[in-house]
Amino acid sequence: MNHRRLGASGLRVSEVALGSWLTFGSSVDQETTTRCTRRALDLGIHFLDTADVYVRGDAERALGKALEGVPRRSYVLASKVFWPTGEGPNDRGLSRRHVFEALHDSLRNLRTDTLDLLQCHRYDPETPLPETVRAMDDLIRQGKVHYWGVSCWTGAQIADACRTADLLGAPRPVSNQPPYSLLDRAIEPEVVPISMREGMGQVVFSPLAQGALTGKYGGGRVPPGSRGADEKRGVWMKKHLEEEPRRKVEAFVALAKEAGVPPARLALAWVLSRPGISSAIFGATRVEQVEENAAAVEVTIAPDLAARLDAIFPPPPAPPQV
Repeated sequence: MNHRRLGASGLRVSEVALGSWLTFGSSVDQETTTRCTRRALDLGIHFLDTADVYVRGDAERALGKALEGVPRRSYVLASKVFWPTGEGPNDRGLSRRHVFEALHDSLRNLRTDTLDLLQCHRYDPETPLPETVRAMDDLIRQGKVHYWGVSCWTGAQIADACRTADLLGAPRPVSNQPPYSLLDRAIEPEVVPISMREGMGQVVFSPLAQGALTGKYGGGRVPPGSRGADEKRGVWMKKHLEEEPRRKVEAFVALAKEAGVPPARLALAWVLSRPGISSAIFGATRVEQVEENAAAVEVTIAPDLAARLDAIFPPPPAPPQV
């Protein structure tokens, strides 16, 4: 397994990361969670990502239990804060109070004293940005968090966070966690260039477009037991199963076959070949999926192959010059 710096920070993370959204604590039992997590670590995937809101903390608790007995220094652990974790008016957002309370809940769930990366799960327009930045600064000074990042923030919000941190003499965010795949290249025109300018790396999720790029939904079929067949978990991927995306995926699967690379492996390798990417998060319900995704780091995207992928999945237009 190869490792990359997380943005301009000194922290190194595995090129692919094991996530827990829609899997651990919900559709995946504890035994399988532990097997997938331990296999990932065996393969050198030491970057593990979760969030307090995933199944109201159950994902964190399942991951914490899976890591029981594993030396803490052997993995990089990330979680998030923003979405509601209770019914009270202060059980959400990025206020100093909620950030502190949520962080301590996450530490208990994950059975650890420190998070390597705490991410602001969304931008909070109701909390002054300096309040959030100072809260992160204080948690880092206390040794409870090593680095902080954001998730799904715009380029302008990312730039504001970095300027605010500089004005306060506080640590800057080191990462952004957005969706990114051949079917979703929205971050390319603005978010990636601004992040690279500010020294932030992308820790992307859904690199396989919720499984659509594996090819298993070809011909409009939705296999029983798949995410697409799950009314609750499949809601996030409905847009990828519409007619136009399906045609693109069918062309992609044919290209992957021609290249002699499994579609899922090629899709993940393409993400890793793009500028500004520090790591790509995948989810797994079986150990075999962990092994397949780990193999993506061995695939090289040659220029001619990259051009053919661009022809199937055109990049978004550049933003207008002001």
